[in-house]
Amino acid sequence: MIGTIEEIANNTVIINLNPEIIQKGNILNLYASIRDGQKLFVGEIVKVNRVKAVISLLGEYQNGNFVFGVSTKPSFSAQVSLLPVTEVSKIIGIEDVNDKNSLYIGNSLIYNQVRIGARINSLFGSHFAVFGTTGTGKSCGVSRIIQNLFQKNENIPYYSNIFIFDASGEYHTAFKDLPNLNSKINFKIYTTDVNDDSTELVKIPLWLMNIDDVAIMLNVEHQEQMPIVEKALKFVTIFGREESQVIKYKNSIIAKALRDILLSGRPAAQIRDQIFSVLTSYNTSELNLDTPVYQPGYTRPLKQCLLIDNSGKIQAMELLSTFLGSFVIDKLELSMPDGSFPYTLEDLYVALNFALIDEGILKNEKVYDLANVLAVRLKTLIDSDTGNYFRYPNFVNRDQYISKLIMSDNGKAQLINFNINYVDDRFAKVITKIYSRMLFEFAKSQKNRASVPFHIILEEAHRYVQNDSDTRILGYNIFDRIAKEGRKFAVLLGLITQRPSELSETVLSQCTNFFMFKVIHPLDVKFVYELVPNITEDIIEKVKTLQSGNCMTFGTAFKVPTIVKLDMPNPSPSSNSCDVSSVWFINQS
Repeated sequence: MIGTIEEIANNTVIINLNPEIIQKGNILNLYASIRDGQKLFVGEIVKVNRVKAVISLLGEYQNGNFVFGVSTKPSFSAQVSLLPVTEVSKIIGIEDVNDKNSLYIGNSLIYNQVRIGARINSLFGSHFAVFGTTGTGKSCGVSRIIQNLFQKNENIPYYSNIFIFDASGEYHTAFKDLPNLNSKINFKIYTTDVNDDSTELVKIPLWLMNIDDVAIMLNVEHQEQMPIVEKALKFVTIFGREESQVIKYKNSIIAKALRDILLSGRPAAQIRDQIFSVLTSYNTSELNLDTPVYQPGYTRPLKQCLLIDNSGKIQAMELLSTFLGSFVIDKLELSMPDGSFPYTLEDLYVALNFALIDEGILKNEKVYDLANVLAVRLKTLIDSDTGNYFRYPNFVNRDQYISKLIMSDNGKAQLINFNINYVDDRFAKVITKIYSRMLFEFAKSQKNRASVPFHIILEEAHRYVQNDSDTRILGYNIFDRIAKEGRKFAVLLGLITQRPSELSETVLSQCTNFFMFKVIHPLDVKFVYELVPNITEDIIEKVKTLQSGNCMTFGTAFKVPTIVKLDMPNPSPSSNSCDVSSVWFINQS
């Protein structure tokens, strides 16, 4: 026994220490067993002086198994001892690192000989978060954990689909050698560096994006812009296809817009100029400036029908209106693209500009300005290197595209890394949201629910998983939706961040497992303490002083919060700090 109970308060037990226990060394943070008749409690020694110790109760044994939390409190007659290492190992340890149901994480910082692990289903079957100030070992820790997953001798997670969105281009070096361990392991990398010919460029088929994706791509900021995006996508089903397939619909759309201009009541010169402008940019083989317009006695090209007489009027206005009306299809209903045909950014640009004309936006300067900015952004995208990310070389449907994402030249890839280091934060958010939405919708469409797990790991997650304008503009945020609904469809998030206070509260509240490296920023500490379930002041105080490479693990995958010393990854990610002295100084001797 290490002492006798003097006081029991809330979840702590205060004991008077036996004098000889002090001579055995430091007992702080060791586990203690408190046996009270048939009941056995386990607690952590959280405070010690020369005569007393404070034990925080962690859990109790029920039917021979340790259960976190206590239903009752021990009595003053209970016997208090140090918990044997063998029992400690049963609570926080792992027996076989090759067991397919368990994952080795690292060693206990307090009990060096105890290997810490977690059940695969408990850890990877829900969302998790990794917190830590820059330089505390987050990237190395995540690399080591994933390396451990693929270094099992007998059990390979062949059907895993782990997508890593690598904000700094760090993880390639950590995972590139994993295929050398086993011929069935494949690591695939995509890059946003348009000048890197050695790595496959991120390319997203534009036709697989829905209206929300396009809105995010164009940085829609006002709800008034959404109907224009919707109409543009409906028009792209016409303007993005071969004319022979859709010519009558194309004629109808153009003719309707021209009639609206013709009957707008504007000055004749303005009407003529606008019709010329529209037909110069948008025409068909049957409806263009040279299309013959018939009337009794003679025929003339359409453009001659726009001549203005000496009184300043277009004499052929009624004739032209009747002629254009012959092309108009009553109650023409267009549907949104369904991914069944390809179209390009240029097709979308044509459709978007025509949507501005069709909506009669020229009459409303405010709405026109809001809509026109979308056209400017799309044109900028087309003319920039960023547009290359949406130029897919051949037609694929969604299932074929996702299949290609997870297949390499050597077979199925288990790790797919997206190096998004070469785009700014706004466009990195665009890429991560489009892929996350696509994977989520694919998973939801599976007949056997949760049969194809996807893990989406976001480095520097605070840049993307935010309380942004998506909910106001689109009605939802994809990361919030995945956080709330993804688990039942096996789409799980892994958030890695140095600024948890900048994360979406909705997403963070759905995480059930945590790896906390050293966190010192007061706002982050306060945010985590208030939002994360089952976190205590004691845990917060411990993470403030953790050394680099050590982290506190807690959540549903861990029976008790535990400080873990992780092994260094081999090889390491490219996340080392700059060696300033070696760069600065030269030897002049």
